Amino acid sequence: MDDTSFLLLYKSVVRPHLEYANYVCCPYHKRDITEIEKIQKRATILTINFKNMLYTDRLLRLKFPTLKYRRLRGDMIEVYKITHDM
Repeated sequence: MDDTSFLLLYKSVVRPHLEYANYVCCPYHKRDITEIEKIQKRATILTINFKNMLYTDRLLRLKFPTLKYRRLRGDMIEVYKITHDM
C-alpha cells in the first residue's frame, strides 16, 4: 500500500473508531492508552516504505501526531469552546 492510499484509508476508516467518544470516556489508564496506541502503531506498518522504520519515525514521515496528543488537543479545543460560549 502506498502512502497516499494509506493516509486516505486510515483517516477515514480507522481513526474515527479510535477517537469515538473521546470527550465522554477518555482513556486514562496507561494500559488503555498503550492498547489504543498499538492499533495506530500496527496500522502504520502497513505502508510499504515504512516497514523497517521505528514508530516515531513513521509518525514523523506520515505527519501524524500520537493519539494521546490528539486527545489532549481535542480537550483543549473543547475547553476553549466552553469558556468562550461557542
